[in-house]
This record gives sequence, C-alpha cells and structure tokens, in this order.
Amino acid sequence: MGDCFAALSYLFTFCGLVEGDSIGKFENSFADRVGVRHACSFSSGRVGLYGLLKVLEIGDGDEVLLSVPTHIVVANAIRYTGATPLYVDCDPLNFNMDLREARKRITPKTKAIILQHTFGIPVDLEPATDLAREFGIPLIEDCVHALGARYAGKPVGSFGKAAFFSTEETKTISTTMGGMVVTDDDEIAEKMREFQKTCASPSPWLAYRYVLKLVLYHLLMQPHVHRYSRPIYEWLGNYHPLPRPTCHKELLGEKPDNYQQRFSNAQAFMGLRQLCRLDDNLSHRAEIAARYHNGLAAQGFKRPKIPSQAEPAFVRYPVLVENRAAAVKKLAPWLVLGTWFTSVLEEAISPHQAGGYCPGSCPRAESAAKHLINLPTHPRVSIEDADTILEKLKNSLC
Repeated sequence: MGDCFAALSYLFTFCGLVEGDSIGKFENSFADRVGVRHACSFSSGRVGLYGLLKVLEIGDGDEVLLSVPTHIVVANAIRYTGATPLYVDCDPLNFNMDLREARKRITPKTKAIILQHTFGIPVDLEPATDLAREFGIPLIEDCVHALGARYAGKPVGSFGKAAFFSTEETKTISTTMGGMVVTDDDEIAEKMREFQKTCASPSPWLAYRYVLKLVLYHLLMQPHVHRYSRPIYEWLGNYHPLPRPTCHKELLGEKPDNYQQRFSNAQAFMGLRQLCRLDDNLSHRAEIAARYHNGLAAQGFKRPKIPSQAEPAFVRYPVLVENRAAAVKKLAPWLVLGTWFTSVLEEAISPHQAGGYCPGSCPRAESAAKHLINLPTHPRVSIEDADTILEKLKNSLC
C-alpha cells in the first residue's frame, strides 16, 4: 500500500510528473542492480529494443534471430527497423530458445540474436554466448520477464552486448509502462542516450494516467477481490480512461505515430521505491514458485527444466495443461491465471500477417501456445492462494 500512498502525491499535486531527478536515479540504480555501467530508460522495453537495434545499425536486408513464443511487440521492434525476424523454436522443457535450432538458422544476413529469458528462466548462457561469439553476432538479452534472475552467479542482462527490461504492469516491478536498456559498452550507451533525446516526453496527462493506473491495478488486482474487480478493470481499459499497454496498430504489426517516447519522472519515482524492495519481492516469488514446483510434481505435471547454472526469478510459473479453458475456468472465481502465449506471437491479430511468422515453422512453440498457463507469483499471492491453485489444477494434467 505504500506505493499507492506515494503515488497520491503526484495525483493530487501534478508536480514533477514528467521531468525530475528520479529518472537519472532510477537509471543508475537499475544499472547497479544488473551489474553494468549504463542504463537508459524509455516508455517501454520495445522502444528500448528498437533504439538498440538502430544503434547496432541493423536495418533493411538484415535478419535477427528471435525465439517463439514471444510477444508481437518484440517482433515489431525488429520489423520497424526494416530487418526481418527469423523465428526459432523453443525448448519444450523451459520455453527458451532452442540453441541447436538457432545454429541452423544463422545466415550471412544474421546481425543479432535476441535471447528471451522466458518467464524468468535464464537461457543456458554459456553455450548461447559461445554461439554468438563463434559467428561474431551481437547477443541481446530479452530480460522483460527476468529482473533478478542470475546465471553462474551473475545477473541476467550482464552477459550480452546489451539487454532490455520491462517495468510494465505485469512484470516483476511495475511502473505501469516502462523499459530499460542496459549495457557495459560505452559506445552503445552514448548512442542510446542520443536516441533517447530523439524520443518525445510523455504529456503530463499521460504520466498522470500511468500513475493512476498503477494505483488502481494494485487495489483491484488483490486476489481476494479479483472475482469482482476484474470486470471493472477491463471496462476501464476498454473505454480508455487508462492507457493500454499495446495499441491496435501494434497488434496489426504497424508502427504507431507516437511510438518513440521517454519515461516519466513520476514512473521513475515509483520504480525506485520498488527496486529498493526487489530482494523481498524476489524471495516471495521464489517461495511461491517452490510451492508450485513441489505441488505440481506430486500431481505428475511436467515442471520447467532449469539450466544447471541458472537461478530463475519467476515472473510467472509456467505449466502445461490438457485443457487451458477448463483450467482457467476452475480458478477464475478465486485467482487470475495467466494465459501469456496463447499464440506464438502473443496478441498479434494475425501472426502471419503482423509478424511474418510462417505457420508450422516452430511446432513446439505452437503446441505450447495451445496448452500453456502461467501461475501468479507476485507479492499479493499468499501461500494459501498457491495451495488453492494447486488443488484446483488437479486432473488438468497435459
């Protein structure tokens, strides 16, 4: 509740909504947390990725390896540069990029590999970095799900040429919307700062709505009131008093007119507060994930396989069920079950038309998209809530 009270100072006074010193403080603290020298904030992770690809001079005629399932906005960021995403099937054991498939798809036109740490499970980074080094291809870490995850004792986001994170409302920490590009490369950092300057600042009204949405999301998404509050929250989103994370043009694969935007000071202030509590947040998620892990094993479910040197930070806990609609229906009166990745390109109106995905090219990802649900791990989920989920999931085995 402390974040809600802090947000009220912005909602009632309008002071420091857009510009202020919280932005620089948040960027510096974020870089420290990831263990790199530089961090550069944007209105979303997708804008940061787009800027990073431009800084790496990726464009017309180039190809970028991208694992599926992922979100359409990641593919969009590649396509907006003029480059082509080459989709790589996932490892069915953890939904990360199958590195053997990635090797097969590398061509002379391949200019980058984007590694998504899906659900907060780190990719096996030792062979991944070896692969990138062998072919001389920049490695970009997609850490949108994975703030706080580690590999070989180091934070994810510190292994590639650069990495991008998200602080959208469903992520490990939330500023309603927001993204960060991090790097240890001084030249990339300097160019990212130049790109940041070309991005428009959000209007005071948009920044105000971001803060308002953060408060409402926190209050309305409490597990014990979710049954009643979710329809209200969806109605508010549908009628647009609150900003939506992805606009209709993006779902079609088209670039919105106001795509390149900066992060606001009010959002940075909220992010700083949550970054200070990140260890407690991660400890809670680890406890809930362990509850799922053990409970699902007892029921005979396949659990995600974690690379030997990886320490996941589950933004959500993935599980495959035979009938997703039935599983979601069982839990709907009590808790929200995530349904990320109901398509190889989540939320795309048409993966083929919007993202250039060729149906049948990544069969394991397509299968996962039919059976995946993801269990909540956020700090408002209690042990009792987790046990309720496990009880309701009985007989949903895939």
